[in-house]
Amino acid sequence: MKAFILAAGLGTRLGNLTKDRPKALVKINGEEMLALTIRRLQKQGFNEFVVNVHHHGDMVIDFLKNNDFGVPIHISDEREQLLDTGGALVKAAGYLGGDEPVLVHNVDIISETNFGELIAYHNRQKALATLCVRERKTDRMLIFNDQMQLKGWTNKKTEEFKWSVSPISDYLTYAFSGIYLISPGFLRKIRQKGKFSIIDTWLDIATENKIAAYVDQSEHWYDLGTPEKIEKAETYLKNKRH
Repeated sequence: MKAFILAAGLGTRLGNLTKDRPKALVKINGEEMLALTIRRLQKQGFNEFVVNVHHHGDMVIDFLKNNDFGVPIHISDEREQLLDTGGALVKAAGYLGGDEPVLVHNVDIISETNFGELIAYHNRQKALATLCVRERKTDRMLIFNDQMQLKGWTNKKTEEFKWSVSPISDYLTYAFSGIYLISPGFLRKIRQKGKFSIIDTWLDIATENKIAAYVDQSEHWYDLGTPEKIEKAETYLKNKRH
């Protein structure tokens, strides 16, 4: 199966750690985020990868050339323009074809998600996309109906709402985990162009198609977006080795 690793972000929250390198090459317990993500996905059966690059993109390209992971890895080059989480998919579309679902995974996420279960759930739901979500504290939340189908998005801090069709009053909210699956027909449904957020695409597609939620209840999930969060993830990884 294929996995698209979103690795083009600027990593501004990491401060000096990304001053002279891309976020994807910041080390966690001595191993680059990108390498850690690839190896963890390989252990769960993923055997072809697409990686997008922008900030210090040359360094990521050289890193992948100089490290043999034993699987095909394609580069989606965004060095001229960072395309955000939605535009990145359109740019990489030529590498994402096939008749199986494709996993999309942020490079700065470490989790214990069982991707076999996620894929099986996605196939049972016959969804065009399945968003991996969690119960955790954050201002930005995805909104689902009682059948766990995407209906909207909200920022609790600003009280902003976005809806796929019309507002609903009875709903569930979950935090996005930085991981989702897309079915082969998903890319053909994208109407936005250029630089745009994938959330807008999900809401647009959800007006006429099923965008499902998979609630990940695994114990450990880490966002590597700040030095403090990296420290917590490193503690988890060290403890797991013992």
